[in-house]
Amino acid sequence: MSAPVRTRPIVTIDGPAGSGKTTVSKRLAERAGLLRLDTGATYRACALAARRAGISWDDGPKLGTLCAGLDLAFRREGGELRVIMAGEDVSAAIRVPDMGMGASDVSRHPQVREALVALQRRMGADGGVVLEGRDTGTVVFPDAEVKFFLDAAAAVRARRRFLEWKSEAPPFEDVLRDVLRRDIQDSTRDHSPLRMAEGAVYIDSTTMTIDEVVDAMMEML
Repeated sequence: MSAPVRTRPIVTIDGPAGSGKTTVSKRLAERAGLLRLDTGATYRACALAARRAGISWDDGPKLGTLCAGLDLAFRREGGELRVIMAGEDVSAAIRVPDMGMGASDVSRHPQVREALVALQRRMGADGGVVLEGRDTGTVVFPDAEVKFFLDAAAAVRARRRFLEWKSEAPPFEDVLRDVLRRDIQDSTRDHSPLRMAEGAVYIDSTTMTIDEVVDAMMEML
């Protein structure tokens, strides 16, 4: 039996840490009238839930069990997408620097990715969505109608993270070191490594504004 034809597209945006995926996906979803699903937030939520439950980010089996039962939802509020875990708004709690590395750590485990990919597929199966993360076009929805790979120079990505974290940011040198470490970890892990999906459009945002990136994506849509 052939798969049902989606009347609205699935759009995926993959790329390394700090490439601007979150900001770009928000604006693209607004302009295109699509729903944004932040897949990276699901891994951050897993890391937060594990920390609260006293589960090591290195313990794949326990993390997989935790994620399989994770009560997670996205909710629109005032134009923003809020992340709700077990009835609690954890949107701010998952965006602290430590949870970024936690997301990268837990995502190494196949048990975690299997549980969360299943969740992401259920949320976006009918189309009309923009997903951003590390493997949305390669693993979650390899049949997506439109795929992008958003990149930028490492120093530029680190500077964006440094400015985003404001008063909570560690020294810039530490942020750059963390970005480079995540690049290596994300691209060399055994399960679902970061790579450009087949048929994806590559966009280097190093010298581009957010609006220029979104304009380029809208041309494809």
